[in-house]
Amino acid sequence: MDDSSTPWRNTTHDWARSVDPEHLALIRRDPAGFAPGGLRQLILEVLAYAADEAESRGAGRCTVTLRPDGSVSVADHGRGTDTRFDEQGRPVRKPVMATKDLRFFDHPDAESLPDGHPRRGMSVVAALSEWLVHINRRAGGAWSQRYEHGVPATGLTPIADDGTTGTVVHFRPAGATGTTDAACDLVVEQLAGLAAAWPFLSVDFDDRRAD
Repeated sequence: MDDSSTPWRNTTHDWARSVDPEHLALIRRDPAGFAPGGLRQLILEVLAYAADEAESRGAGRCTVTLRPDGSVSVADHGRGTDTRFDEQGRPVRKPVMATKDLRFFDHPDAESLPDGHPRRGMSVVAALSEWLVHINRRAGGAWSQRYEHGVPATGLTPIADDGTTGTVVHFRPAGATGTTDAACDLVVEQLAGLAAAWPFLSVDFDDRRAD
């Protein structure tokens, strides 16, 4: 990306940088340190963003789907990830997956997730996933992008606008092997109890692991 987005004010992420390889590599070198809660914590990291959106709007709902291949998707019905257009008219999405969250990552006193572990940001989920697909639908368009171990594997690809808004994060943790892996040990009731800590967000669970 060129520097046409540098005048945009940074709140949660640095708009001037679409990917931070050093940051992603740091996370990948220490998965136990950055996600000590394992898959449960990765899901909570994604839900925390849906909770932020829900709080900003007064209420919100999302669905967590656990799939037989070990992947997980989290879909909400918010405004979609912030996406703007540069001086050439190209869409630029806030780099939530491939750069650090400026609010949390380097701040030891940052807020905690409901499981008690520090909140680090969505880049932890992306970096520790074999692949991740990020879909966001905004009032001004809809796009999809695939990441592999946190690094963009495709560009920001326009998709059909279905008239809705929201975000879908579908990821497969690195090392997942499907229904025989550690994802089977994830207890939905426990996760639902933790998610209840966000008062503005209602979370539904669709457990397809036995399909």
